[in-house]
Amino acid sequence: MKLSILGARVIDPASGLDKVTDIHIEACKIVALGAAPAGFVAVDTLDAQGLVAAPGLVDLNVALREPGYSRKGSIISETRAAAAGGVTSLCCPPKTKPVLDTSAVAELILDRAREAGNAKVFPIGALSKGLDGEQLAELVALRDAGCVAFGNGLDSFRNTRTLCRALEYAATFDLTVIFNSQDHDLAEGGLAHEGPTASFLGLPGIPETAETVALARDLLLVEQSGVRAHFSQLTSARGVALIAQAQARGLPVTADVALYQLILTDEALIDFSSLYHVQPPLRTRADRDGLRAAVKSGVISAISSHHQPHERDAKLAPFGATEPGISSVELLLPLAMTLVEDGLLDLPTLLARLSAGPAEALRLPAGKLAVGGPADIVLFDPAASTVAGETWLSKGENCPFIGHSLPSVVRYTLVDGRISHQA
Repeated sequence: MKLSILGARVIDPASGLDKVTDIHIEACKIVALGAAPAGFVAVDTLDAQGLVAAPGLVDLNVALREPGYSRKGSIISETRAAAAGGVTSLCCPPKTKPVLDTSAVAELILDRAREAGNAKVFPIGALSKGLDGEQLAELVALRDAGCVAFGNGLDSFRNTRTLCRALEYAATFDLTVIFNSQDHDLAEGGLAHEGPTASFLGLPGIPETAETVALARDLLLVEQSGVRAHFSQLTSARGVALIAQAQARGLPVTADVALYQLILTDEALIDFSSLYHVQPPLRTRADRDGLRAAVKSGVISAISSHHQPHERDAKLAPFGATEPGISSVELLLPLAMTLVEDGLLDLPTLLARLSAGPAEALRLPAGKLAVGGPADIVLFDPAASTVAGETWLSKGENCPFIGHSLPSVVRYTLVDGRISHQA
């Protein structure tokens, strides 16, 4: 099928392109930017005047909940929600049931994602069997089955020697390891950032050092092993400073932040709303400012949703008994545009952190608009607004932003030149 997108402001952070032009698509790929190639006759056209065309967003952490947690979400429902948020490529974490530590589970996820056709899915394999931090998973077999990186989430290795051996093995095969750095002992039993808000509410705290102690250890192990590392879900300004120092020393490390950490602080917990119960926790205004500065400078090269849908009952218990996480992938682009609206980032920089940055961090074939490359594109109207929750595709409604008016509307999301979402 031949499709022409006409008159959009085309922004491709990977190449620095930012101008009003046309995009021409044939056989799932971009065949021209600007004038149509000789002999090209479009079967369909999209009038994109007033819209921005950008690479489809790349989200490095979207819990699809399948297999094993169908009450919370499914591959069909959560990839549909992702497409509505402008996402064309996403990574799913290994915390499924059974755990994503075998080729069979990886192949199941990829087969169902292809059947759904809403977005491209790149599985993150478990670094250890069962995520128990004791025995190394079959990393090479998982890579061959389609896993693009490996991690243990917040289920940390308790034995540092075992973790070191795992990193050395991953480095041998040039595999990327994802760290969610949080010291188990310092964080155990905690529900909120350790500070005045937690004290006022009587909630057990998780100190900033739960992140920085683990992060310092992990960075030293990365340096020793030579493994490619990506640090996910940073929450503190001091943690960001450690990443910046490591990058300055030439370590092969990248980092991402959950979008809600750039917007919210621990002050949001003041009414005990379980919708703000997340792990790692929301931290202080100073930490949020540090995260924002790191995103602007590029120390943090990726903004992700860290989407965790839950069934309604999971958030109805008293705060401490509820399950942590926010369902937010459906709002990724409109919510991120608040950072532009508030003057924190310009639009090309924001789009870089939502597309090229995350794609480069995990070496994904995504995140750019290039002739001959896949036609994964988001078209959005920056002058319009989205009322969060007016339509809702995710199974998880555990989102504190529902009811808010957010800048921009995703008009079309295209995956391989095919419309997977249309407003």
